[in-house]
Amino acid sequence: MESLVLNLQSKNQITAYIKENHMVHYESEIFQEMIAAIQAKDQQQLDWFRSFGDSFRAITMNVHAYRMGLQFGFMEIAFDRYGWFQRPAFLDQEELTFGDTCRYGNYSNIKLGKGSNGVWTYAISYSYGVAGGGYGLSVYGKQFKNRMDALAVALSDLKAKMVSRIGST
Repeated sequence: MESLVLNLQSKNQITAYIKENHMVHYESEIFQEMIAAIQAKDQQQLDWFRSFGDSFRAITMNVHAYRMGLQFGFMEIAFDRYGWFQRPAFLDQEELTFGDTCRYGNYSNIKLGKGSNGVWTYAISYSYGVAGGGYGLSVYGKQFKNRMDALAVALSDLKAKMVSRIGST
């Protein structure tokens, strides 16, 4: 498989990719930026996009992850050994556990974390005993100005999930 070439002659390759694939909103925007860079003859901008991966899919996903991280103040560009954008580490992480941690793993937790610019988010893991779910702390989480706002919404979210299962078999 050839490595992706992204240059001033790549417009046809980009438009063909767009036609052949279903795009989510952020992907369409990134491809429009690439086309604008081609029209502006801005090879430096194309090289920046290309630095995020060796396929259009990798580039769009990695650029999106980077930009989401910027909203939390994470500016480092780093990739794992597989070429995917490396998850930034949130500061001041705190985990709150609810329920019986000793028996059957029947507990839920909330994890709070702060970006380097002071923006907070949360992760949640919930267990109903025989079912549950959750999601991790990430740059795709809801954003809050402070810890207390993040905690209040997280607690409300957890409570709503628990209340929705009252009486469930």
